[in-house]
Amino acid sequence: MTTLDGARVAVVGLGASGRAAAEVLTSLGARVRGLDRSAAAVEAARAELGPGVELAADADDEALADAVLDAATDLAVVSPGVPATSPLLTRAAARGLPCWSEVELAWRVQPAGARPPWLTITGTNGKTTTVGMLSAILTAAGLRAPAVGNVGTPVVRVAAEGGVDALAVELSSFQLHLTHTVAPLASVCLNIAPDHLDWHGSFAAYRADKARVYERTVRACVYTDAATRAMVEQADVAEGARGIGAVLGTPAVGELGIVEDVLCDRAFEPRRQTHALPLATLADLAHLAPTPGGQVPGHVVADALAAAALARAQGVPPEAVAAGLRAFDGGRHRIEVVTTRGGVTWVDDSKATNAHAARASLAALPAGRGVWVAGGLAKGATFDELVRDVADRLRAVVLIGVDRAPLRDALARHAPQVPVTEVTAGDTGDVMSHAVAAAARHARPGDTVLLAPACASMDQFADYGARGDAFAAAVRDLPGEPA
Repeated sequence: MTTLDGARVAVVGLGASGRAAAEVLTSLGARVRGLDRSAAAVEAARAELGPGVELAADADDEALADAVLDAATDLAVVSPGVPATSPLLTRAAARGLPCWSEVELAWRVQPAGARPPWLTITGTNGKTTTVGMLSAILTAAGLRAPAVGNVGTPVVRVAAEGGVDALAVELSSFQLHLTHTVAPLASVCLNIAPDHLDWHGSFAAYRADKARVYERTVRACVYTDAATRAMVEQADVAEGARGIGAVLGTPAVGELGIVEDVLCDRAFEPRRQTHALPLATLADLAHLAPTPGGQVPGHVVADALAAAALARAQGVPPEAVAAGLRAFDGGRHRIEVVTTRGGVTWVDDSKATNAHAARASLAALPAGRGVWVAGGLAKGATFDELVRDVADRLRAVVLIGVDRAPLRDALARHAPQVPVTEVTAGDTGDVMSHAVAAAARHARPGDTVLLAPACASMDQFADYGARGDAFAAAVRDLPGEPA
């Protein structure tokens, strides 16, 4: 455990994780100064933290950096909202000021000899699903193992309170950027595709931060394809840590995979040279299909295999894997069926905030039966490959958001036969009512209207959850009775 008594710590960013960090630091005797670009965030922090923490707002990035670097600061705990290319982080690196994520702080405040195992998960897509599956599996095995990190309760608060047997930790590339000493029992990067390039500055920088999930891993580095296997091979891990594959196919020795409809383990099974240990079946995942009685999407099976691999590294018995997967409810806004009206199924996948995630959902639809609601904040992404891959699934497209042009242009190039309706940025206040009405005009019985935006939400909504809620509310307001 790192001693922070008397340390002068700047907490930059006063969202939920920043406020939790400030609270824990204060309890450890640190002299905390909280900073944020939003005056509203500062006022919310003041109401929660009380007078023991000095708080200030400064909307200018350079002034914010000055406030941290010119205040004899010993340490900065920095929000994921501060980009890697920001003045604060670039100047702090030049000055030699230590900068930690809230995740790094959480690791440091736990006594070194009494830390529960951390099982860490990153990837461009599937993190929240996998961490939820993992927590459910560990819980089915009788362990107290909450899902924390980029989802749920801030990990620093859980770490400081203790009382858990293991932690299922979702990590974004932003959090990993300033995480330096975490040594997980097992780790996985589920996949890697261009995303958040505006934050990281380049795909190479984004990949490098994702690969940090494997550093110092103690027992098992789980990979899913050639790209993530290369990350494992390049990682500096603990002596004896193994590379474990999680593959959508028949598993080789050292892998988890699927044989017919059975999820199998040939990595942790003692007889793995000749036997594959059954863990679960596709029936245990049937409730996660996008439509009742439909096929379980491949990406959901892949997430289940990754979660099972991490749980098996923890020593979970096979029966707990099946029980945990059956108990997992899929979470909000991830291939969530809103309702069926007039033979049309309406699905909220608002969490599909990039092309990779949207492709997975669209690919699961029958050919020509999808009405796709897409758009938002593109984050510098392009969509040609996505549209080319899913054009045969589409009946129509409804575009929302401020960055409609990249999607519109990709559709014109690769799916010119698909009708496109645009909801203009001026309709922000009721964008979803317009989008849902347009989708309803295009849809036919047997179709699926899928909100899978392939873009971030912050142009028109507070977050992807608010976007999904607005979609669901607009669907419920359609005339006629749901099935």
